[in-house]
Amino acid sequence: MLRSLKDIQGYEVNATDGHIGTVANFLFDDKDWAIRYLVVETGDFFDDRRVLISPISFGEPDWSAKRFPLALTMEKVKHSPGIDSDKPVSRQHERDIHGYYGYPYYWGYSGIWGLGAYPSMLANAGFEEPVGKNSAPAFEDVHLRSASEIHGYHIQGSDGAIGHVEDLIIDDETWVVRYLVIDTRNWWFGKKVLVSPLWAEKISWAERNVYMDMSRQSIKESPQWASPKEIDRAYETNLYNYYGRPMYWSLGQLPEEEESPHHAGADTK
Repeated sequence: MLRSLKDIQGYEVNATDGHIGTVANFLFDDKDWAIRYLVVETGDFFDDRRVLISPISFGEPDWSAKRFPLALTMEKVKHSPGIDSDKPVSRQHERDIHGYYGYPYYWGYSGIWGLGAYPSMLANAGFEEPVGKNSAPAFEDVHLRSASEIHGYHIQGSDGAIGHVEDLIIDDETWVVRYLVIDTRNWWFGKKVLVSPLWAEKISWAERNVYMDMSRQSIKESPQWASPKEIDRAYETNLYNYYGRPMYWSLGQLPEEEESPHHAGADTK
């Protein structure tokens, strides 16, 4: 199912033996547009520090209770590699995290999650040091960005400014960012629309701009959006047909399992 990151922020995160904290932010890979880590604000047991939790660590999310159970103990999380929230996460730090939890690397492979289509498929895969072309050098560009950072970025159409990024819509199984929620209220009385991040010509992180290869008028007249619950396969098909874009589910970007009511807006969890 597709979900709003803003709605997920603040969810509880629980270990197998107690409460860890709440979701404060997300780190996504701006190359594959996948959420790689949840930034969790912890309590006194963890000295109020922030920890990175990969979706690989999740048990079955309790969406109605707004809770993420982990297949980890509190003690395991407590001694995980620390992070400095003021500095970018390096590839070496990611290696330390994956090595500590015994998870295989997701980078260096053609798939979004490396050895699996979903992060949940990696949980029991066991850690194996990648070799050859999958061995990432220390100087590799990591591409991790803060989801909070991109909120408010300006959307630039081919003929001028069009709005700003208000939210990200993710697939709750693959944790891939499917859409940017664009608020055009400064132009068209509050209309919100969706665009895929893959349709952007470029993103200037320094300028806080997302450049789209479509006109303001085309975005103005695109299908309106109000809630993640509205995004079923019919809505997505209409959206992709409107923009004349190839549909991601027909390009091998989804395993067959995602062609199900699960993805079509029915919350079966």
